[in-house]
Amino acid sequence: MNLSNLTPAEGSIKKSKRIGRGQGSGKGGTSTRGHKGAKSRSGYKSKIGFEGGQMPLQRRVPKFGFKNRNRVEYKAVNLDNLQKLVDVSKITEITPEVIVENGLANKKDLVKILGRGEFSAKVKISAHKFSEAATVAIEAAGGSIVTL
Repeated sequence: MNLSNLTPAEGSIKKSKRIGRGQGSGKGGTSTRGHKGAKSRSGYKSKIGFEGGQMPLQRRVPKFGFKNRNRVEYKAVNLDNLQKLVDVSKITEITPEVIVENGLANKKDLVKILGRGEFSAKVKISAHKFSEAATVAIEAAGGSIVTL
């Protein structure tokens, strides 16, 4: 075996017909682009969503409502979930890091504590926001809250 008799693996190379190499090739002349028009010319690029002059779908569909660019999204965590967490792992302080470790939120989420369920643990809870019901329930149980 030497360099002169090396060949590519069977099926690895697809012999496609070269276009624009004269009339004898069967793909000369217009080079499979058809006649005239923007698409037949070099450098043609269509805009995303362009539908050939027809009104594009994005503009045909009715739009309504209002999207606030400055909206702050919070990940909701309820007191009953925190109670389960305290019961299982005997934690004395709950922080967003602890909530992330236990899979109740993602790393970049802002956490808001909501007041669903019973809460009886005397723990210090740190979060970005608290609902009124959650604040009352935590303080009634003897715990404290820290808003980050």
